[in-house]
Amino acid sequence: MHIPRSVSVPLKRFSTYYRLRKDTIAGVTVGIIAIPLGLAFAIASGVKPEYGIYTTIIAAILVAIFGGSRYQVTGPTGAFIPVLLSIVLTHGYEDLLIAGFLAGIMLVLMGIFKLGSLIKYIPRPVTIGFTAGIAVNIFATQIPAFLGLTGLERHESFLANMHEIVLHISSMNAYSILTAFLCLVIILVTPRRFPKIPGALIGIIISGATAYLLFPGQVSTIGSAFGGIPTNLPTPHVPEITVDKIAELLRPAFAIATLGAIESLLSAVVADGMTGQRHNSNKELIGQGIANLVVPLFGGIPATGAIARTATNIKSGAVSPLSIIISAVFVLFTMLFLAPLAAHIPLASMAAILMVVSYNMSEHKHFHEILKTHSNDAKILIATFLFTVFSNLTTAIEVGLLLSVVMFTKRMSDIMVVNKVLPDETDHFEAITTQEALGIHDCRQVSIFNIEGPLFFGAAQTFSQTVMDIIDYTPKVLILRMSKVPFMDLTGENRLRSIIEQFMKRGGIIFISGLNSQPEKILRSTGLYDQIGADRMFRHTSEAISQAFLYVDLKACTKCDSWVFKECPHMNQQQENTKFQSTKSEETA
Repeated sequence: MHIPRSVSVPLKRFSTYYRLRKDTIAGVTVGIIAIPLGLAFAIASGVKPEYGIYTTIIAAILVAIFGGSRYQVTGPTGAFIPVLLSIVLTHGYEDLLIAGFLAGIMLVLMGIFKLGSLIKYIPRPVTIGFTAGIAVNIFATQIPAFLGLTGLERHESFLANMHEIVLHISSMNAYSILTAFLCLVIILVTPRRFPKIPGALIGIIISGATAYLLFPGQVSTIGSAFGGIPTNLPTPHVPEITVDKIAELLRPAFAIATLGAIESLLSAVVADGMTGQRHNSNKELIGQGIANLVVPLFGGIPATGAIARTATNIKSGAVSPLSIIISAVFVLFTMLFLAPLAAHIPLASMAAILMVVSYNMSEHKHFHEILKTHSNDAKILIATFLFTVFSNLTTAIEVGLLLSVVMFTKRMSDIMVVNKVLPDETDHFEAITTQEALGIHDCRQVSIFNIEGPLFFGAAQTFSQTVMDIIDYTPKVLILRMSKVPFMDLTGENRLRSIIEQFMKRGGIIFISGLNSQPEKILRSTGLYDQIGADRMFRHTSEAISQAFLYVDLKACTKCDSWVFKECPHMNQQQENTKFQSTKSEETA
């Protein structure tokens, strides 16, 4: 139906206004939530609180412009805290900026080389294990601020930090505990009573006002610990990058890039599920990389997609990336005009916020579900979790992935089944495994093996050993049924070649039936296909058996009582006798 221009123009204007209104509401809502989280994550990462605000502003805008998701909100997240704190304690703040910059380069390269889809192949027990470990580390690092402990020295090691808490437990501050507990209660209660109000912001305001009015100067604040928050963005500054520093920071940078890629793409997947749209994973990695390249120039810390803020953005009615840009602008104006008030925020309130964040990101339900399986996945989960808590995230991811590969290889090798088979009465093939059965009902001239499962490096040894163990004699013809071999690698090909060459040296003949396209491609590329011979490749085993009887010793067949195949001379003779008896009976009748 044609809409007159006089009507369509106002409709378009109304639609534009409606979309802008929804994006503005969503942007302001996300901005309100992002401010306390940006401050808290920066403090927990061992840097000044304003660096979290800088990251919140710059990263959100850049990813909104260059990223691959319409709704992804980027900024500092809790997952980065243990990694960033470790870098700060080990190398210093300046090197943290370099590590973040290198991570940005890695993320851009991941996107350019289209590695976005590979992130989904990281096993679930690994992601849940290191996420839960990160949550434990975050929670543990907030205990001193929650209790108001003083005189502690921060360490990279979890156990060392726990030891510090025990040593200084006598310095507990009742006012700090009261402030933190008040903030914690408000954060937990607000979503249930007032779901549209951000509990973290309300908790900070009420607990901060209580501490300021009722017991001023008794609780550590952002002002007393860091000297307040500047009311302007810093001048861009390029950190001093040397070859030695690059070599030293490659592993931490890789940990940041890997974690950033995983969390960003997981967040984008969550957004897809909530909106019914699909993100571009490689473009998203490039956007995240650009953000992490620029943020360090302004003193910011590494950023990634934030699942909670992204979900809030969608639930608040966002319809375009403009909502994310509006949220960043809101945070900027808040910093410019309200930064002096932030100096009065108690560190105990920040600790309460981060404790709730750590609990929410702990994946405790999924953790328990995997543990209950008592499977190899549970072992991978525990190993990744323990290495995250007691070592570091980089080692945890490496160990988790290595264990996953080993367990997967073992699982796939167990799938490989090699059975000696013989045809049954229904013209199918029945496995004959016991030596007793092999001795009673077997053919000494034609052997058939059924191979099931991928023939790769993990199963190749089992395959060759099984075949050679069962063949305690040399049949004239060996038929390998490979219709259930979906995949073959070069190690599997090498084992197959070894069996074939040994068998052919003894004067035997190899037939293969049901070869799938991928294994056939491997055999052709290595020349083994031609070595066996195209005339010895069959689509069906029955064809191979018929061909095999052109090579058997028929005199030996006359001395055999097994009658395994319908092609056996005895079987043919019996059939002829049966036909003769039947014909004679009919004539007599």
